[in-house]
Amino acid sequence: MSFALLFSGQGNQHPAMLPWIADDPIVRDMRARLGVKDWRAALADPGWAERNDNAQTLLTGLELAAWNQLAPLVAPPAAIAGYSVGELAAFSAAGVLAPDSTIELAQRRAQAMDECAASAPGGLLAVTSLSISAVERLRAATGLALAIRNGEDSVILGGPMAALVQAERMVLLEGAQCTRLRVNVASHTPWMREAADSFARTLENASFHAPRVALFSNAADRIRDASAGRNALAAQIATTVRWDECMENVMARHIRCVLEIGPGQALARMWNQRCPTVPARACDDFRSPAAIAAWLSSHADR
Repeated sequence: MSFALLFSGQGNQHPAMLPWIADDPIVRDMRARLGVKDWRAALADPGWAERNDNAQTLLTGLELAAWNQLAPLVAPPAAIAGYSVGELAAFSAAGVLAPDSTIELAQRRAQAMDECAASAPGGLLAVTSLSISAVERLRAATGLALAIRNGEDSVILGGPMAALVQAERMVLLEGAQCTRLRVNVASHTPWMREAADSFARTLENASFHAPRVALFSNAADRIRDASAGRNALAAQIATTVRWDECMENVMARHIRCVLEIGPGQALARMWNQRCPTVPARACDDFRSPAAIAAWLSSHADR
């Protein structure tokens, strides 16, 4: 069985996500850390759901629990990558971090980013159908940074709110599309440098191991040892997420299918657009772990 796991980032969380997930010890730990009895009810409140600290802790815990419940039914993956905060769950799934420490790190990561954002408020803007040269002109005019690179005509820009408003107007005048993301920090941009430095100090005291499978980072390509893992997880907070390169690195492992773990289908859609010969599905599409395992087996065992 040759398949890859992609762990989602924040922004698409919703009350009905992962309908099959059970209330296992990982979920209970996550709920306790968030101080909620019913995480689905909590997600129904947009104000709660969009808070950075809630979202990062919730998604990390649920993604870890989802993989923990699915893993006994399938063979080990051939490659793993995570998108933005999804890297924490990806590193844990690859054996680099223990689940309980990973959820704690998600809390510490969000705390560092929120403290940084308090003095440098910002956000993110997804831009599609704009040429590379037009994106560079937009960045030069607004001062925004390239936060995430999904493809040649699909990027996410980050920076101060006023600059984002200016960029929205310019994108629409160019005839392209843009969407303000449901986050309140300028993730993966230089405005998060203090947060990256703070998280790096936190990671110095965390127990890291070499990955058991091929693990690809947003900021440092393949992760081969504990030291590289620490550096990559801290660096990506304030540097561009090179998701297009992550997808190419995963594809190079000659996998037969891809499973997205997390809310929504954003990563699966991006994968299918870029690599249509290798099918991708999202855990959110299924009603049970058995159904997911059956789909993986039908493709990965060929």
